[in-house]
Amino acid sequence: MTRLTAGLLGSIVFCAPAFCADPPSIGQVLDSQFQIWDHEIISAVEAMPADKFDFAPTGGEFKGARTFGQQAKHLAAVIYSFSAGVLGEKAPRDTGKLNEGPESLRTKAEIVEYVKGALAYGHQALLSLNEKNELRNAERGGNRTPLYEATFFMSHSMDHYGQMVEYLRMNGIIPPASRPQQ
Repeated sequence: MTRLTAGLLGSIVFCAPAFCADPPSIGQVLDSQFQIWDHEIISAVEAMPADKFDFAPTGGEFKGARTFGQQAKHLAAVIYSFSAGVLGEKAPRDTGKLNEGPESLRTKAEIVEYVKGALAYGHQALLSLNEKNELRNAERGGNRTPLYEATFFMSHSMDHYGQMVEYLRMNGIIPPASRPQQ
C-alpha cells in the first residue's frame, strides 16, 4: 500500500464521524439567527434612557404611534404569544390586549425584564422545533404550524426592532448594533 493510499484511508477513518454527525435541526438553525437578534433587541431596549421610554414621534405620519416602551412590550408580547403556539401551551406571561403587553409594566426595568423573559422563551420554543413537530397541525389544512409561528415571531421582532432603532436615533442615540466595534 502506498503512503498516499494509506493517508487517504486514514483520513477517511478519522473523518468519518464528522460526516456521520446529525445535521442541525430546523430549530437549532433558527435559534442561531435569533441569538443575534436577541442581542440586538435587548441592547437597543437597554440603550434607551428610562426617561425616554414614553417617547413617540408625533409629527407627520407618526400620530398615534406607540411609544418606545410600548414597542418593546408589544414585541415581547408577540414573542410570548407565538412561542406558546410553537410549544403548544399557554403563554407563561400576560400578553395584554391584542398582544400589546401588560398595561401594568411601566418602568424601564419592568419592560427590560419582560423583554428578556420573552427572548428566553423564544429560544426555548425555537429549540423545540424538529422534523417531527415543525409542521404539526398542517394535516388539518392550517398554516399555523409551529414553524409558521416561529418564523412569524422572528420577522415581527425585527420589524419592531427597526422602529425602536429609529426612536433611538431620533433621541440622538446610536443603536448599539450600529456602533463601531472596539
